Amino acid sequence: MKKAVKVKPLNFSTSWSYAPAPEGTEHVQLKDRYELFINGKFVAPAGGKYFDTINPATEKKIASVAEAGATDVDKAVKAARQAYDKTWSKMPAAERGKYLYRIARILQEKARELAVIESMDGGKPIRESRDIDVPLAAAHFFYYAGWADKLDYAFPGKRSQPLGVAGQIIPWNFPLLMAAWKIAPALACGNTIVLKPAETTPLTALKLAEILQEADLPPGVVNIITGAGATGAALVNHPGIDKVAFTGSTDVGKLIQKALAGTDKKYTLELGGKAANIIFEDAAIDQAVEGIINGIFFNQGHVCCAGSRLFVQEGVAKEVIRKLKDRISTLIVGDPLDKNTDVGAINSKAQLSKIKTLVNAGIKEGGECWQPDCNVPAKGYWFRPTLFMNVAQSHRIVQEEIFGPVLAIQTFRTLEEVVEKANNTPYGLSGGVWTDKGAKIFNVTGKIKAGVLWANTYNKFDPTSPFGGYKESGMGREGGLHGLMPYVKLS
Repeated sequence: MKKAVKVKPLNFSTSWSYAPAPEGTEHVQLKDRYELFINGKFVAPAGGKYFDTINPATEKKIASVAEAGATDVDKAVKAARQAYDKTWSKMPAAERGKYLYRIARILQEKARELAVIESMDGGKPIRESRDIDVPLAAAHFFYYAGWADKLDYAFPGKRSQPLGVAGQIIPWNFPLLMAAWKIAPALACGNTIVLKPAETTPLTALKLAEILQEADLPPGVVNIITGAGATGAALVNHPGIDKVAFTGSTDVGKLIQKALAGTDKKYTLELGGKAANIIFEDAAIDQAVEGIINGIFFNQGHVCCAGSRLFVQEGVAKEVIRKLKDRISTLIVGDPLDKNTDVGAINSKAQLSKIKTLVNAGIKEGGECWQPDCNVPAKGYWFRPTLFMNVAQSHRIVQEEIFGPVLAIQTFRTLEEVVEKANNTPYGLSGGVWTDKGAKIFNVTGKIKAGVLWANTYNKFDPTSPFGGYKESGMGREGGLHGLMPYVKLS
């Protein structure tokens, strides 16, 4: 008779530690100091001022960056105007397209270096930079290169002309991608550009300037100036600017709108968001949970369209919350350059302070706060993935954009109820719907007041698809065929 052998059951809830898998940095070429990129050359700022850009994961200085003043802004705008009048607007459209193709190819060649710099300067996990940001940046240049000599097909029966000089201001959450998002369509339409990246993440924009030199882009066609709010204000208010494109906070967007009132400058504004992710009882729950994680935690909530509000139908609420907690408990918070990392560093000390303020307000207002028991590095700017339950529509954590890995969860019973709740914010940028019923998808998305809605997925971007918001999330569209319209005048 064989002896019975007891087998210890497998514990699938156990989480294993991964050995570090750091991305190498020896191939990255960074200068100790970066100047302004004006008229095809790197030049020192007239005021002689510089500021430090900091690695948010270590709080160590990466490089000194020039701070552009009003004199520098004026030089950049004049260089762009001269390039527009003498070179770029007169160049055959097919030739303009060739430059965009060339830039796209160089971006691909330097993708590994750019991804590492993006993670060092911004704090996002290398997987995000490597697999999303940099490939999409190249894809935008490829896409709009194809449109450069086909504008007659984009606007049938109309004659399109470029606007002139575009002043573009981009945020810190997608530094290289936002630069491509704005530069590529403007160039394809025949405009010249003065771009100002965010002061906390200027490095990939400055590396892009080096790529523009390598691509032999004519001097002055794209100028890149660095600085903070005063630099951006000088650019917006410069009389030589014909078009303003801004991505950033709603408060700053309102100031820009006021500044441009009464002028003939065109503008597009892509502002804040407080996206609603809606899970119905008939959804594929595991797929939905992973989509929620992707929509808010893998990018630290640093996306303006992050799904920071979750609405779950009552019948599956306990299951969804349980699975969310289990999944979040497996997330790795740490070094952005480690390929195992799921949640990287918060972009800046100031941003971390804003997150803490809103989370404390959520607790004070009676919300139930949950965080996983995970270690975070002692140095740097970090915040654990956070869930808020038992919150009301009036709570700040539900109403205000947080730009951090914080998810507010509410339940609902009927479709009508969740649509009313989802629309009950000042924002209207994006949202998501999870259901097995196609008719329900079209019913809900037709009623949600948001510019972009995903069905059974989240945070999927493509250069062929337009992006933009309603209400206090801005005006105008970027990306796709729609992204050409803000950069042309039609007759």
